[in-house]
Formats: sequence, C-alpha cells, structure tokens
Amino acid sequence: MLPPKALLDALSSQASRLLSGDNPLPRSEIEAQLKALLQSSFSKLDLVSREEFDSQMLVLARTRARLEALEAKVAELETRTATTQHAPAE
Repeated sequence: MLPPKALLDALSSQASRLLSGDNPLPRSEIEAQLKALLQSSFSKLDLVSREEFDSQMLVLARTRARLEALEAKVAELETRTATTQHAPAE
C-alpha cells in the first residue's frame, strides 16, 4: 500500500496527464477515466464503507456499555467480599 502522500501525488500526475493530452478528450471520457483512476486508487487503501463504520460504532457502543456494567458488578462484588471478610464473626 502506498503512503497517502505518494498515492495523492500519483493520482495528481495521472489526472494532469489526462487533462493536458495532445488530443483533448471529450468531457465524458475524462470523467470516466478519472472515475476509474479514483476507484483504482481507493481500492489500494484500507477503507470501509460508511455503513460498515456505523455498524461497528454501534457494536463498540454496546460492548462498552456491557463492559461498564460488568465493571460495576465486579466492583460491587469486591466490596461485598471485602465487607464480609472483615466483618467480625458472630
């Protein structure tokens, strides 16, 4: 995988070559080639879709809430155990 700066530099040089050719291409052809160039460049990056990102954020939020609940429960059990162990025997 290329570093982001190198990827953008390569993308920029290829786009410049497309736009400054000896035979100017029709606008639709330039757009199609730029789109293909961008898709090719983005496929080389470790990107996720917005839907996948949002889905993982929900999973993370639920996991964090469960972890906090378990931490509270453990703290409560530790307090009970400490209180029980230090209480005088009757």
